Amino acid sequence: MAKLQITQIKGVVGEKPQMGRTLRGLGLRKIGQSVEQPDNPAIRGMVRTVRHLITVEEVD
Repeated sequence: MAKLQITQIKGVVGEKPQMGRTLRGLGLRKIGQSVEQPDNPAIRGMVRTVRHLITVEEVD
């Protein structure tokens, strides 16, 4: 099963509170931090919500 490597590239200051909660749900806390998450519809929806704050790469 494929995984997504998600890296936070911008902070949440000035964003709606929901954006910060979504990043926390993905496991991100700091700018520059990366996490691997499974590639499923729930994670894809969260990624779409905060796409302007993160970068996403597919890994095996």
